[in-house]
Amino acid sequence: MKKKFRFQGGAFLLFLLFAGLFFLLLTRIVTIQATGEVEGQELAARAAAKYSQEEVLTAERGRILDRSGEVIAEDTLTYKLVAVLDESATQKASDPRHVVDVEETAAKLAGYLDASEESILETLQSGVENDRYQVEFGSAGREISHTQMLEMKEEEIPGLLFVRDLKRLYPNGVFASHLVGYAMKEELEDGETRTTGRMGLESIHNEALTGQNGKMEFDTDKWGFLLPNSESAVTPAVDGSDVQLTLDKTLQNFLEDAMSGVQEEYDPKRMIAVIADPETGEILAMSQRPTFNPNTREGLSENWLNESVQLTIEPGSPMKMFTLAAAIEEGKWDPNATYKSGTYSLLDSTIGDHNSGRGWGTISYLEGFQRSSNVSMAYLLERLGADTFMTYVDAFGFGEQTGIDLPKEAAGTILDQYPINKLTTAYGQGSTVTPIQMIQAASAIANEGVMMKPYVIDQIKNPDTGEVTVKSEPEEAGQPISAETAEQVKEVLASTVTSEVGSAQGFALQDYTIAGKTGTAQVPQEGGGYLQGRNNYLFSFLGMAPAADPELLIYIGVQQPDLPADEYGSVPVSKIFTSVMENSLKHMNIQPENMAEATTMPVEDYTGQSIAEASEALEELGLEAVVTGDSEEVVSQYPDAGSTILDGGRVILKTAGETSLPDFTGWSKRELLAYQSLSGLLLEIAGQGYVLTQSIAEGETITDNEPVVIELHPPEIYYPAQAEAEEQEELEQTEEEALEDAALETDAEETEIDLQAEIQTEETTE
Repeated sequence: MKKKFRFQGGAFLLFLLFAGLFFLLLTRIVTIQATGEVEGQELAARAAAKYSQEEVLTAERGRILDRSGEVIAEDTLTYKLVAVLDESATQKASDPRHVVDVEETAAKLAGYLDASEESILETLQSGVENDRYQVEFGSAGREISHTQMLEMKEEEIPGLLFVRDLKRLYPNGVFASHLVGYAMKEELEDGETRTTGRMGLESIHNEALTGQNGKMEFDTDKWGFLLPNSESAVTPAVDGSDVQLTLDKTLQNFLEDAMSGVQEEYDPKRMIAVIADPETGEILAMSQRPTFNPNTREGLSENWLNESVQLTIEPGSPMKMFTLAAAIEEGKWDPNATYKSGTYSLLDSTIGDHNSGRGWGTISYLEGFQRSSNVSMAYLLERLGADTFMTYVDAFGFGEQTGIDLPKEAAGTILDQYPINKLTTAYGQGSTVTPIQMIQAASAIANEGVMMKPYVIDQIKNPDTGEVTVKSEPEEAGQPISAETAEQVKEVLASTVTSEVGSAQGFALQDYTIAGKTGTAQVPQEGGGYLQGRNNYLFSFLGMAPAADPELLIYIGVQQPDLPADEYGSVPVSKIFTSVMENSLKHMNIQPENMAEATTMPVEDYTGQSIAEASEALEELGLEAVVTGDSEEVVSQYPDAGSTILDGGRVILKTAGETSLPDFTGWSKRELLAYQSLSGLLLEIAGQGYVLTQSIAEGETITDNEPVVIELHPPEIYYPAQAEAEEQEELEQTEEEALEDAALETDAEETEIDLQAEIQTEETTE
């Protein structure tokens, strides 16, 4: 029986519906395959956005180095603490990767972070309440040391991550701090952090030091794992440029140590010091007190000035050396001519010598200069002519910036409106200068009349690219006087130290001659006039050594020290100057001027001889035999046969076998290296100068190639052939003689009689 066909309308509609959907889907698939786009967006781009990752490659901040490449400031590795709060970070309950207990975590972290338990707990709870994946702890969670990180990991606190970070390190602590400045982390608007210079050279050259971050791009799966065979693109970071200074780390440390000692003993309100090479203008050291530690910023006050460059002072008597130079250059200086000391009147004003205007009777101009007589400068100004003198003030660079490569340099103010202004300027009162101007001007006297422009930046160089963006060279700043005049000025300045009436006797050195001038400048007070009292002065010294051919030029200023009743203001100044100058010259291997000529002798050939024979022969010559090895026959020696050796020197004799260590005390670095070469022992030599300590005692035998650590110290700690003489001299100098020398310093001394203070007050008001 034939079935009758029945049309199913519902089924047909469903067929059309599904057929239409299938056709639309097929069309969509074909379209996507053909165009690679969905809703106007490329699928490849969306996939890349989802699975491509990017990691920042942090550029290291450039280093700040001394002239020899020793580090003054550099980046060092630290860690940043992150606490993961999202439970999704944990894959296994037995191995939690998020913070499980916020209260316990806060309690444990409080023992390591510089933050209270309450503030840590608040940070964690706020993160949980706001569904944050992770939180950080601000400055308290940054700059964590490697040791601290390991200690915190031992606590096994779940959910903590330690992200590698960089911190600015100043390994020398207090070290030219107001010059170098400091840099610290700053948080940017996008949440990233960046080390930024906030003061000093760190701020001045922040752009060159900062460098440029790089990045690394790579592909991952949805769980964050690196996909195999995926391509990666790396844009390397470019580290910041290194800023190399003219500073000498050793000289700077000498200066810092001496200033810290005087700071502790006398508690002055202010100290300023600059050391320069007068032949080039290079600044070798620069410091001030109060100062601060750039690592912790402890001691940083409201005073951010680099006072050597930005502070103006009344120079006091060091200004007299430039008045003297002008007079000699103009042919107006007659050291044997005489004048009546005590007081001097100019129109309706009167000035007096520093001993309350009593003076020393009729004396020569040379003696007047040696005694630091203000009146001698007044009569010398008469001979020279005030207007002529002022042209030399300009020629020496006073009243204008030196152009040193540091910002915000002060120019000072030279008063010349009234005759009394020019007179007081001749001996260092009224007009103002900066310490760096004093250094520049004095370089002309030290450098055969040629004045050198000071500078502190040697070069700025990128260590990655080798590009040098700044390279400084010595630059002349003028020639205010002739070489002949400079020579005569140095001779007169040296006499202030050597003369029986010289004001600078307390600045004499053990082994070098000094040329310089003491100073005691009045300190202005608010409202006009000057502070009164025996301590209320800026005591200073501007000196150079060796006097005949100066290698170093130093300015020291000590303001308002707390002086004991039996000391004068020159004492704390001399404690800095003499220590720093003597040690620095020895460090620079400048031959002492009073050292007796050394006796030398030729070295014979001892190879092939027995140790006993060679040692006996050396002993007869007054030489010390040092043996390496334990055999009988000499196979090599130092110094070689035919060379010369100082009387009393050492000859190293090499034999075969094991070596017993000698006592290295007093050995030079060259002798150590020779011994190391002959013996084959490993010597780790630290420092410069002469040996003071060794890690393995004399007589010990080295069998397992263990290194011997040798510590060298500068000549002032161990300096052959002089320690005994220095000690004997100190014993012979009585307290009465020391006080007499100090009393000859002046300038409590150079201050005028009470009438002059009133005159200066009136001038300030005008």
